Amino acid sequence: MMELQNALIEIISISGEVKKKFLKAVKYAKNNEFEQAEEIFNEAEDQLIKAHLKQTELIKQEANGDKIEGSLMLTHAQDHLMTAILLKDMAQEFIDLYDRFESE
Repeated sequence: MMELQNALIEIISISGEVKKKFLKAVKYAKNNEFEQAEEIFNEAEDQLIKAHLKQTELIKQEANGDKIEGSLMLTHAQDHLMTAILLKDMAQEFIDLYDRFESE
């Protein structure tokens, strides 16, 4: 049980940091600082992979017969991770738009 809580806390923590970094990347792009935007975006993307892998471990664990009981913390972790994944896609769109406007 403690192992599950630690995994969920890790997903929540990483996802929160990732969201901040994706938003920071958009702000850099808004200020035409595209190198910084790309750097911070890539950092966030690497961290997001770690959180997603942690989630995948939990899914595999359950698929192997270790039942994982639903909880508020599990829901919260899933919410943070899915929001971070969505924000990644939206941040990339905004960065691309700012880049296009700068190029015109």
